[in-house]
Amino acid sequence: MQLKKIMLATCAFSVLAIPAAHSQTIGKAEDQVRWRQSAFSTMGWSMGRIKANVSGSYNKEQVTQAANTLQALANSNIGSLFAPGTESAKGWKKTEVKPALFTDKEGANKAWANFAKEADELAKVAAAGDAAAVKTQFGKVGQACKGCHDKFRVED
Repeated sequence: MQLKKIMLATCAFSVLAIPAAHSQTIGKAEDQVRWRQSAFSTMGWSMGRIKANVSGSYNKEQVTQAANTLQALANSNIGSLFAPGTESAKGWKKTEVKPALFTDKEGANKAWANFAKEADELAKVAAAGDAAAVKTQFGKVGQACKGCHDKFRVED
């Protein structure tokens, strides 16, 4: 039950707070980087929850909540947090964005649109509750993530 409350709060935050932040155009580059780092940390945590479920004991409720969180973030216009001047700004930590993201907007938008499409499908599949179908679609979401990471993220 505690996990459900955390996931619902996270999803509500994602759906309400991040778009509000976009519309206000956060002033300092460091603040924009913190917002996007927080969103991507939430996405990573959600991916981890789903992976744990498709690799072990499957809990439809956990998977659905995590998939809905991914879907909300994928459709939140997070791209506006990659404004000029944030390329080298430090948020909670040093940014992991490659300069290519700021010069290849078309490629970045295409990669993000693919992620959003796959995240939307994952939310639908998760709601249906078929663990095998979730595992397959989760792989597609992972490939969409990789498509962006390979081009636009500095790996540790």
